[in-house]
Amino acid sequence: MDARFSSKSVGLSGIKLSAILASCLLVAAIGLDIAAGRPLAWGAADIALPLIISAGLSAFAGGAVIPILRQLKAAQFIREDGPRAHLKKAGTPTMGGIFFIPAAVFVALVWTSFSVPVVAVSLLTLAYAGIGWLDDWQVMRQRSNKGISPKMKLMLQVSFAIAFCLWAMTLTGTSEVGTSKGLEAAIDITAVALPFGLVLPLGFLFWPLAGFVLVAESNATNLTDGVDGLMGGAGAIALFGLSVLVAPTHPDLMVFCASLSGACLGFLVHNRNPAKVFMGDTGSLALGGALAAVGILSGNLFGLLIVTLLFFAETLSVILQVGYYKATKGPDGKGKRLFKMAPLHHHFELSGWSELQVVSVFYIISALLATAAISTLS
Repeated sequence: MDARFSSKSVGLSGIKLSAILASCLLVAAIGLDIAAGRPLAWGAADIALPLIISAGLSAFAGGAVIPILRQLKAAQFIREDGPRAHLKKAGTPTMGGIFFIPAAVFVALVWTSFSVPVVAVSLLTLAYAGIGWLDDWQVMRQRSNKGISPKMKLMLQVSFAIAFCLWAMTLTGTSEVGTSKGLEAAIDITAVALPFGLVLPLGFLFWPLAGFVLVAESNATNLTDGVDGLMGGAGAIALFGLSVLVAPTHPDLMVFCASLSGACLGFLVHNRNPAKVFMGDTGSLALGGALAAVGILSGNLFGLLIVTLLFFAETLSVILQVGYYKATKGPDGKGKRLFKMAPLHHHFELSGWSELQVVSVFYIISALLATAAISTLS
């Protein structure tokens, strides 16, 4: 990257970057609420207030929980084959998802008076957080960067995905999915919204796709969580974009997304570079599950794809790296690599970018993707 655009040359720091992000999302939330005529009041279906309250609660909870994580020696073990600059992060507490995910779920449930859709996506989010916690706990217990086996993790992800889809199938064509405090709206969630008002009726084919999306999205966010503040900020942007997409037909799910977006911002208070805590699989798997669950219940799988395209690019980089290495493996058992390292953010780090440069550019890409989704699907 050109030196003129380096983080040092523009005086960028983790505090400034997270403050800019929070300010932009807050201004956008208030502006969108005013433009849509949504009242900024407790219990009302809006974006700004749930976002603000969740951010504050998440930041406060982090201040209380992080010292406990340090006492428990819930430290992150850095992979030896990762970027050398990351070795200095060894010992930083992980499992940060245990405070910002429950904070968001609490605000969303109370704000929407425990509406059925919000209860459902909250349970799925907590279930995936539980999978992540189990993985993080094993990492801490074994004092290595290996948690539960990939097969076990996948089996649990698939099991919860199937359970969620089976429940959601009972709502197809009913009023529950579109319910907001007693207001009924019959919505077929198997009809996927496409750009320019088009709709793709998938019928039963929607459900295998939905299950795949739940597993794929949670793994994509998990892979993206590898640099201070990256998944927290990019997740906040993606959730904010999804909240705007679902607002017209699913105000309760809008509040859920806004709450989780705010909780991510509160988490950044502690996770911005240099990070005092990592979200761990507890947080990253939960974020992916939450995004997917909202996309499924709202029939916005295409919109979900657009706002989270960055996460899937990270996943694709890993798939391509592994596939190319195997395809080019010679007699010596060694192959070639497409990237200096995968996922993609590590490639840019090893290309000379600072962590702040990587995070800044990824934030901008996430914002552009959310804007594109909103402008074409709203």
